[in-house]
Amino acid sequence: MTKSTEKEYKLNIDPRILELLGPNLYTNIYYVLAELIANAYDANASNVYIITDKNSITVEDDGVGMSYSSGDVDRFLDVAKETRTSTDNSFVPESDKKRVKMGRKGVGKLAALSVSENVIVKTIKNGEKSGFILSRKVRDDKTLDPIDDSYITFSYISDNGTAIVMKDPQYDLNKTLKSAKNNILRIFPLVDKNFRIHLKMENKSIVIIDSFEKDIISGLACMITLGDDFHSLHENFEFDPKNLSNTQKESLSKRYESHICRLNNLKKKDGTVSDYNLKISGWIGAYRSTKGRKKNQVDFPDNFISLVSNKKVGEFNILPVVGKNALNEVYVVGQLHIDLFEHSDLPDMALSNRQGYKSDDKRYEAATKYIRNELLPEIISMRSKYTSYKKATDESIKNKRKLVLEESLRKGIDDFKQNAVRKSVDEISRLDGNATSKDIATAIEKSINTSLPDMGIKSKVDGNKKRLLISHSSKNKAIGDFSYNLLTFTGIPGNDIIYTSNDDAISRVPESEGVFDYLKKFFVNSYSTEKIYVLYITSDEMASSWACVSEVGAGWILKSEHNLFNLNSHTPREPLNTSREWANIEYNNENESIEITHRTADVLADKIIHICNFLGYSPKNKSEILSEISKKVNYTDG
Repeated sequence: MTKSTEKEYKLNIDPRILELLGPNLYTNIYYVLAELIANAYDANASNVYIITDKNSITVEDDGVGMSYSSGDVDRFLDVAKETRTSTDNSFVPESDKKRVKMGRKGVGKLAALSVSENVIVKTIKNGEKSGFILSRKVRDDKTLDPIDDSYITFSYISDNGTAIVMKDPQYDLNKTLKSAKNNILRIFPLVDKNFRIHLKMENKSIVIIDSFEKDIISGLACMITLGDDFHSLHENFEFDPKNLSNTQKESLSKRYESHICRLNNLKKKDGTVSDYNLKISGWIGAYRSTKGRKKNQVDFPDNFISLVSNKKVGEFNILPVVGKNALNEVYVVGQLHIDLFEHSDLPDMALSNRQGYKSDDKRYEAATKYIRNELLPEIISMRSKYTSYKKATDESIKNKRKLVLEESLRKGIDDFKQNAVRKSVDEISRLDGNATSKDIATAIEKSINTSLPDMGIKSKVDGNKKRLLISHSSKNKAIGDFSYNLLTFTGIPGNDIIYTSNDDAISRVPESEGVFDYLKKFFVNSYSTEKIYVLYITSDEMASSWACVSEVGAGWILKSEHNLFNLNSHTPREPLNTSREWANIEYNNENESIEITHRTADVLADKIIHICNFLGYSPKNKSEILSEISKKVNYTDG
């Protein structure tokens, strides 16, 4: 290729890039605030003030500020100039190497343009004031409108600092302080006594944000910490129930060293390759319950695993990447720190809007593989243990209450008998010698009716009972899970179901009791007349299971209402109600799939609705149930 000295090539960046990128670079006001807060952090600020009123949102900090005469403002206006190019310049000036710079790309300053067409920038450094208007529409000469020093004022700072004022914002913060606080913490959790965020919303008192983990961790059922820097978080962890054994406590609260993954031959920015250790630190846990959390959370989900690098959230939630969309993942929450993602000698892997990472980067692949295959399954398993412990404790308390109720019921029955007999004698003695058998029966009925209040405790006993048993062989767990999920989806609470193969202890028999003793205590040796409803998953495996056959016999003796889901062309027999149409389900062991016809799906939906109605619950409509069935089966008739 010949070299030409006659031609000149010049890259010309049109200022309209601000107009194009500004409104589209960020998708959420809180990501914008995170960028501006990060700028304050990199300015060595101790306090950041977020101030809202009808016409503006202001982010003000007490950092070092910017001097026009020293060139600080010019450097601020260098768009897309990388600010962290090597280890040597990776620290915040004037922080004595205590703070690693969060910024890198040099585009965070554009964040405010996602919110407002015109952004006022005011700054002061050692008494020198500067100010200008950053706009999506820049003049051809690329100059910005200056602000006279007399108009450069601040709400909370005096000698040094910067204020970014977003005029006529196109986005609003949440209406409540608590919601806004929660959202800010989700996207910028790096707050402590050395770096505090102050939130002042119009007509509301100021709120100081200086702790992220404490509020969350106190509500966790279980937790894992990785690395010495995070083990102290267990001080905020509270065991529930309180009376756990040491072994049980150790299974819910674990401390590990940081996870190290060796990555070989990573390509550096200068083109050379080198080996690095990818270190994952931080914490992950599972909530005890998600009840009530949505009241103060709008923009971000409660269940998330954030990736943090250089102390800044790089990807808020990787659960969709590492999870299986399983039911128990709704309880998972965590924050994992991986500084190799932001290593100054390696290529930048963060997306331009700071809302994620390049998924094909070796660092990202290594981190997500560990989280997906090891960390996430372990925390889900730990929460299952918590549920089991909690259920056993709750059942123990409930059983004690039941015994008290049963004793009261026995006394009520004795009182009922005595009073009914006495009143019957009194009523009959009032009859004359011509009284007929009908008159005597009426007298006895009257005395019984007046004594019935002595039996009022029955409803309390019924209220402590399970309502539905899924009788099955453990070898048919896939169909058991399918049935359980359909029942709970349609409207029956898991608390009211006994399903011994459930992954969640909510429907399992307490560890301290066998299933037969449990059933006997609650459904045979009880004054309650409410019978359990049984869904039998009939199969060859069930027919050869002594436990399942015993459940069929118990159901027959108790005359319990029941229904059949029949598996793999098995032929159910009496005493099951074989005259009623049963739902035929095929399970393909080879590809682990459930296979049915469209007619069977219709029968299944009808049966699920019938069970719901029988137990007194309001079921979802049939079309919703059929849609849910379609997600979980393969149709054999097209």
